[in-house]
Amino acid sequence: MRSLQAACQAARTAEDLRGKDTLVLDLTKVTSIVDYFVITTGSSGRQMRALAEEVERMMRSRGSRARGIEGQTDANWILHDFGDIVLHVFSPEARKLYDLEHLWADAPRVDWKAVLELPAP
Repeated sequence: MRSLQAACQAARTAEDLRGKDTLVLDLTKVTSIVDYFVITTGSSGRQMRALAEEVERMMRSRGSRARGIEGQTDANWILHDFGDIVLHVFSPEARKLYDLEHLWADAPRVDWKAVLELPAP
């Protein structure tokens, strides 16, 4: 549940910084590699970097540090791997090209806004 709450909070942080079409995929029953993907779209490289950095700050405040970061200088896809949660920040074109939602179609989407409304465990 802790990972779910953190993934949902990452989604909220992305939306707060104007990430578009932000979603959380629950991969717990699909793969043992990661529990949740947080996927969002940014409008520019600068906005994508700011969004990813803010999610990283939020995760660090919860005691989770990024184990790997890819694409910080790229304007198409930024990835922050927190172990059990992976943040993907895409440009609109890259999101359409890589289509992670379709690639991981077996993974249920989490209603992250509803999860955040629940009392914390």
